[in-house]
Amino acid sequence: MKIAIASDHAGFSFKEQIKTFLIEKGDEVMDFGTYSPEPCDYPDFVRPAAQSVAAGEFKCGIVIGGTGNGEAIAANKVPGIRCIVAWDVRSARLGREHNDANVLSIGERMMSIQNAMEIVDVWLKTPFEGGRHQDRINKIEKQ
Repeated sequence: MKIAIASDHAGFSFKEQIKTFLIEKGDEVMDFGTYSPEPCDYPDFVRPAAQSVAAGEFKCGIVIGGTGNGEAIAANKVPGIRCIVAWDVRSARLGREHNDANVLSIGERMMSIQNAMEIVDVWLKTPFEGGRHQDRINKIEKQ
């Protein structure tokens, strides 16, 4: 699977570990930055990652920050992006099943790396239910 990944300084450590995890599983990962733990502005990295997903260059994206909230807000400003913040496996699974989320946002300050890896794994494996949810998504995206 082709996956875009990005973070700010507060999510840098998790980004590096998640990137390695995905590559070891055989996924193709494009790192949009940041490339160090030096303070930076998350939109500079999250927006290009989200744009690449919206353009169809990548199947999905993962963005990481301190809480994941700002990253989700920035990603959701890109037309065609449905980014969820997941703080546990259940919210990740439901975000895919019910919302067809194509970008996942997680917060490094909110969980352990083990929890983050589980969230990423479940989110990537969960299919969208489709049906009535897809009709609503299509309607919203056309507005």
